[in-house]
Amino acid sequence: MKIAMIGHKRIPSREGGVEVVVQELSTMLVKDGHQIDAYNRKGKNVQDSNADKDKKNLKEYKGVRIITIPTINKKGIDALLYSFFASIRALFGKYDVLHYHAEGSCAMLWIPHLFKKKIVVTIHGLDWQRSKWGGFATKYIKFGEKLAAKYADEIIVLSKGVQKYFKETYNRDTNFIPNGVNKPEIREPKIIKEKYGLNKDGYILFLARIVPEKGLHYLIEAYKQINTDKKLVIAGGSSHTNDYLEKIKKMASKDSRIIMTGFVQGEELEELYSNCYLYCLPSDVEGMPISLLEAMSYGCNCLVSDIEENTQVVGKYAKTFNKGNIESLKEELENMINYTQENKEKIANYVLNTYNWDKIVKETEELYAKE
Repeated sequence: MKIAMIGHKRIPSREGGVEVVVQELSTMLVKDGHQIDAYNRKGKNVQDSNADKDKKNLKEYKGVRIITIPTINKKGIDALLYSFFASIRALFGKYDVLHYHAEGSCAMLWIPHLFKKKIVVTIHGLDWQRSKWGGFATKYIKFGEKLAAKYADEIIVLSKGVQKYFKETYNRDTNFIPNGVNKPEIREPKIIKEKYGLNKDGYILFLARIVPEKGLHYLIEAYKQINTDKKLVIAGGSSHTNDYLEKIKKMASKDSRIIMTGFVQGEELEELYSNCYLYCLPSDVEGMPISLLEAMSYGCNCLVSDIEENTQVVGKYAKTFNKGNIESLKEELENMINYTQENKEKIANYVLNTYNWDKIVKETEELYAKE
């Protein structure tokens, strides 16, 4: 089949969970013999560096054809223009399926619907709940959600909660297909020891985008109240949230045990996962957290907020605290620092068997082929 991927920022990239999913799904579909076109968004990449400059004009990645859509690098407007032009461009691609990712991009799926194109949508989360968006952006994202519910041939959701939401709100049936994760390579602490002075089991790890809904401010407040020599490592870049990033930097500067690495990838990322004492994700809102799946694939002990999107992923293999409750987070952090950790091999085996990419790709292919 010939398939268009629309809605991500760009691949290859780790700018967000959507990008990781589109990258994995696209490259695995190519291996299965499909022709995939990924519609990348032109603009500043949060991970641009000298080593990444050759990616800017990329035409192909692991068999996936890259089509770059011009836009304006301005919050809210870039996504709107991108999805409009990508949808127009895709009309001429003779695709069997147009696969839209995330609610905002779905605001333009009425265009291919008019031309009777087959449309599959993945709802990565209820994006209008995210606090970084203002009034117009929130309404625009909700509009995309409504169009997806009305016009998409098939909708994929990543959590049972979102599946229930679509049924109750729109009386729309959806397909629950979670994200997947690959078996990682466990690494010794070399880069992170040299750059940050980090040793195995010497730190608590927060690894995610630095945006308000990830709840990092709760973690910093709770951590400051704990008497421990384990450092707190904050790894990640911001996403249209520079004010929040400045707030976090100010909070972190008051405790010398806190290290902010900025955006990380490659071996440095793998070392951070491989050697942390525990991974913490204190989110208020999630879709299906890729970073949590990745942490568990390394066998990391995890502490997460008790929102359904987190608890559904971890099963019985992680600890939880009451969402938004700093005292509850502090108590659980202290418990995990002071007491025996879970079996790392059991954690890794659970997540690798449960969230298997091969199974996920097969289920997605079945939706593409559905009449």
